[in-house]
Amino acid sequence: MFSSRERDNLATELAAARGRIAELEAELARCASYDPVAGGLLTLRAFRAQFELDLERSRRYERPMTVALLDVDRFRYINLKHGYGTGDAVLAAVGEAITACTRFNDLTCRVGGDEFAILFPETEPAGVTDAVGRLLVALESIEAGGVRGLSASVGIAGFEPPAQKPEELLAAAAAALDRARVAGGGQAVIHVAGTEAEQEAASHGHMIAALASTLGERDRYTGDHSESVVELAAKVGESLALDSERIGVLRTSALLHDIGKVGVPDEVLHKPGPLDEREWEQMRQHPAIGERIIRAIPGLGAVARVVRHEHERWDGGGYPDGIAGEEIPVESRIILACDAYHAMTSDRPYRKSMSHRDALAELTRHAGTQFDPQVIEALVGLLYGMRQAGAAAV
Repeated sequence: MFSSRERDNLATELAAARGRIAELEAELARCASYDPVAGGLLTLRAFRAQFELDLERSRRYERPMTVALLDVDRFRYINLKHGYGTGDAVLAAVGEAITACTRFNDLTCRVGGDEFAILFPETEPAGVTDAVGRLLVALESIEAGGVRGLSASVGIAGFEPPAQKPEELLAAAAAALDRARVAGGGQAVIHVAGTEAEQEAASHGHMIAALASTLGERDRYTGDHSESVVELAAKVGESLALDSERIGVLRTSALLHDIGKVGVPDEVLHKPGPLDEREWEQMRQHPAIGERIIRAIPGLGAVARVVRHEHERWDGGGYPDGIAGEEIPVESRIILACDAYHAMTSDRPYRKSMSHRDALAELTRHAGTQFDPQVIEALVGLLYGMRQAGAAAV
């Protein structure tokens, strides 16, 4: 038999053990609700459960609510270049930035891969733009795993009472996200419900995203290369004072400028060495193939024209039509120069990359023959400024 003191000691130890078990259970429940990579953010399951409750509350009390979907631009390239450990570090840093730029009662979640969701209760879409703007600025200064500076595409959609379902609200945000991606990334787009223009833009966004994905699956280098050319081309276009509509055409064209390579035979596209004349003839078909693919999408005629002429030379010695000078769309001239710079400074299976300085010398050497001199002047000035800014930040 136990003495009364022993019974008291056993009861105390049992209570302490129960307390530790309760703490462990609470910790396990907490861990099950939070993402293992972006630790401060909810898992998708936990997010959806709370999302449905908040949506029902907004419906019942006729209160506003907004959802934002964020996708890290060129995240696949980060994984390929720096490794998956760096990719996880980047995702964790993005999660921290999202937490820092949102309110305590906002719901945050990593939907999967490099896509995140944020739920803003009691907030109209217009009221979300400041928070998203701060977040995009914060991402630009991120340093994680050797990666410095990120950009992201964001789609924003507000709850439309009374009958909108959770999946419909997320789909609206996803459509806006597609538009932000197609426009080149680094920006937020608000979904405008019920307009014909919005529906057409969303449809275009889905098709363009699908084309870009197809290109990436066919040739990983070409897909990542096209994504890299987009931002550089847009900046050159801005420095040449192109208006916003032409910048949009330029961004989409830069993203899809190599889409015609889906029609080039694998043995040519993936040849680990220089092409012979017969193979070059096949490769020279890709701008015209790309034009035919894109022209099949209503409303993208301007993009199709730019893609057709992105390998024309300033002196008329290019292809497929041999046009020269200002006969070539300025967007095509910009893409040709930016495409050449990125290609020269990237490793390929059959050659090592060229240095930044040598690539600039090569661009300058061919200004007035292969390249538009005005475009080269703008590109070289932009690259010089970017290098100077990068050196100053070190």
